[in-house]
Amino acid sequence: MKQLRNNVIRAGLEALYFSGAHHLLRPLLSGVGAIFMLHHVRPARDAAFQPNRHLEVTPEFLRATLRHLRSREIDIVSMDELHDRLVRRRFDRRFAAFTLDDGYRDNLDFALPVLREFDAPLAVYVASDFAEGTGRLWWEALEAVIAKAEQIEVTIGNAALRLDATTPAAKQAAFDRLHDWLRALPGEHDLKREIEALCTKYGVDMAALCRSLCLSWDEVKTFAADPLVTIGAHSISHCNLAKQSEEIATQEMAVSRARIEQALGRNVQHLAYPYGDREAAGEREFALAASAGFKTAVTTRPGMLFAENAGHMTALPRVSLNGNYQDRRILPVLTSGAATAMWNGFRRIAAA
Repeated sequence: MKQLRNNVIRAGLEALYFSGAHHLLRPLLSGVGAIFMLHHVRPARDAAFQPNRHLEVTPEFLRATLRHLRSREIDIVSMDELHDRLVRRRFDRRFAAFTLDDGYRDNLDFALPVLREFDAPLAVYVASDFAEGTGRLWWEALEAVIAKAEQIEVTIGNAALRLDATTPAAKQAAFDRLHDWLRALPGEHDLKREIEALCTKYGVDMAALCRSLCLSWDEVKTFAADPLVTIGAHSISHCNLAKQSEEIATQEMAVSRARIEQALGRNVQHLAYPYGDREAAGEREFALAASAGFKTAVTTRPGMLFAENAGHMTALPRVSLNGNYQDRRILPVLTSGAATAMWNGFRRIAAA
């Protein structure tokens, strides 16, 4: 099903490109700017089974994106500057910001050198447990479990299942089934219990995986020392905030920020909601982020920025640089706003 969705999205992007419709729609739909969302930036891997491929782009594709923006005379700005332009309605030139979620080591190793080539600011949203080396990157752990097994035995509800994992296609099907099940569990303790059981059964060290992929506090400090870099908060544990009580959701935001501020000795004014879709961040979370004093908070809801977003600074949409669609031809489509407008039913603001 997910592969079918990816194929449909790719076909839609290509249809916009080949028809030239994005050129006609750009004046209406491109807005005043965009926030680009990334996770991993690293060289392409050869493995046939890469279920989290959508979360990574190559340095070459990031470079192509930056070149495209420069060719369009789009300013690349920090999140502070983006906030200022929206508040002051400084829309004489279009602008874009680059944001990277979770705090992966490859952001420092591969993304920063490319962004330096273009003197382009970036914001990195750090989940404090990840920097501590104790976080649960359960989607990465699930990939590691399935990659090393030929059969996955798991109990879902009252049903004991044996999922085939002998081929890349079977592994992908097993990943999709288990990913959707884990994401839909009612609480973080449920997710923790189930992913830890899988990791124990199939010999995956989740803490070691976190330490291997994520920036340590010392590396975050090194990263933050670069004048192009803004460090933002991404909760303590990367939990679904909408599933938490108001008290816990507030704590996840506030303590994450406090830990980063203590480590860096500077204020943290920007937030990214974990997962960030409608099931993980809604009106309550937007209000909590505003009450906590964050200047901006970003979602994963797709969309361009319009003047009206100034009234919804803690519900900002982003444009995903998705690893499944690393084709330079789609860049004019993405910056035209046509693709996100169609996804949103041509609504400019989705802050509820």
